[in-house]
Amino acid sequence: MRLHVFLARAGAGSRRAMESAILAGRVQVDGVVVQALGTRIDPARDDVRLDGQPISTLPDCRLVVAVHKPPGVITTARDPEGRATVLDLLPPDLREVRLYPVGRLDAPSEGLVLLTNDGELAERLMHPRYGHEREYSAEVRGNPPRDLPRRFADGISIGDPRPARAEVRNLRQQRGGATLRLVLREGRYRQIRRMLTAVGVKVVTLRRLRIATVRLGALAPGAVRVLNADQCAELKAAVASPPSASAADPA
Repeated sequence: MRLHVFLARAGAGSRRAMESAILAGRVQVDGVVVQALGTRIDPARDDVRLDGQPISTLPDCRLVVAVHKPPGVITTARDPEGRATVLDLLPPDLREVRLYPVGRLDAPSEGLVLLTNDGELAERLMHPRYGHEREYSAEVRGNPPRDLPRRFADGISIGDPRPARAEVRNLRQQRGGATLRLVLREGRYRQIRRMLTAVGVKVVTLRRLRIATVRLGALAPGAVRVLNADQCAELKAAVASPPSASAADPA
């Protein structure tokens, strides 16, 4: 990431003001005064100071980026088949930070994907024992059974050793199909698609709306948003420990 971009995103001032600060010799990187505007840094590793004061974009969780993955884009750092990945959606300055996806979102689906260089945060978000919520909206063809919320809460078989569970927070029947809001606290391979197939309906569209405290919001398909310090602090606080047993079990 370019040094002046990092400083601006940290809230130290506008990009133009930070360029002036660099030229004036007010910025140090790892103890060395830097006056070249093209200087690049790694925010996760380099000690950056402005007027002697340490600068950090994310004091509590390093760097976290929200991405709206469009359908067809692969959620991986590198694809051997040469398909577009979520990292290809990043602007040039963020591609140099060595971010990696937190978990997966299958190719046909769209919605929120988080990228980070914080290994501990990624582990807490992905590991099933922490049970953090992931919220989705689904449009299906066919009529879901009326007792779908109870069946999903109790758990249904999708061919795995353990029943799969989900919380249905909204179910609206419509002509020829339905729309649903679902919350998962575990992340199995294509879990929602497999659960809905098991009750006789076909997924038409599936979008992830939220991961823990981070929401997709109005982020456009293909766009990215760097979480600010407050958002990162909120996220890290939310994943600091596993939820209670009652909260972790949607049944």
